[in-house]
Amino acid sequence: MEIIYEDRELVVCHKMSGVPVQTADIRQQDMVSILKNYLVAKKEKAEIFVVHRLDQPVEGVIVFAKTKRAASVLSCQIQKNNMKKYYLALVEGKFTTSVGVLEDYLVRDGKSNISKVVPKSTRGAKAAKLFYKVKQEVIGPEKIAEVIGNNKSSAQLQQISLVSVRLETGRHHQIRVQMAHAGHPLIGDKKYNPNCSITYMPVGLCANEISFSHPITGKEIKFVITPKGELFQKFI
Repeated sequence: MEIIYEDRELVVCHKMSGVPVQTADIRQQDMVSILKNYLVAKKEKAEIFVVHRLDQPVEGVIVFAKTKRAASVLSCQIQKNNMKKYYLALVEGKFTTSVGVLEDYLVRDGKSNISKVVPKSTRGAKAAKLFYKVKQEVIGPEKIAEVIGNNKSSAQLQQISLVSVRLETGRHHQIRVQMAHAGHPLIGDKKYNPNCSITYMPVGLCANEISFSHPITGKEIKFVITPKGELFQKFI
């Protein structure tokens, strides 16, 4: 874990892939327990409030509140879509347009922890919208193998695209589900990419930028990170 910013009200971190934000498994450290231990070591009150989440296999910038007041204000910003989140995603295939919008309706299955695209009329369906922009492309199996290694999946791929994504909504596994539905599943995504290698690799997704108003001062603040994951290092 890397702390990017901290004050009395909040702490902003660079979460690594594989670390859960919060888990009921006492055998596994999560971001909340790591931060609480960090505060205890500083002789501060060990209170950490989760205001938004990143999937366990996803790397990126994440904000935690240190007070109930800050948590309430930040949660309100999220509900009103005033907290802006940007991601970098490594996906399969070539896009027909370099800039575009994906709009779908999603339903989450709590038992399987999987979401899927469904018709608007489906019970429990929620609107999901994101904007994307293609930043870079890798073409040909040989070049692709340099990025994701020599395995069955890389030999079958003809192109990988690095795209920037801005979320308009914040649904469960939204980017992963919508990209897969659009024919561009994420590299390393075992839940939604049927072509994914059986060997482990992090999901090709990084929350690289976030902006919001400080919960107390109201000042607009923005944090941008550079991904540290091996997949992204081949591109950046």
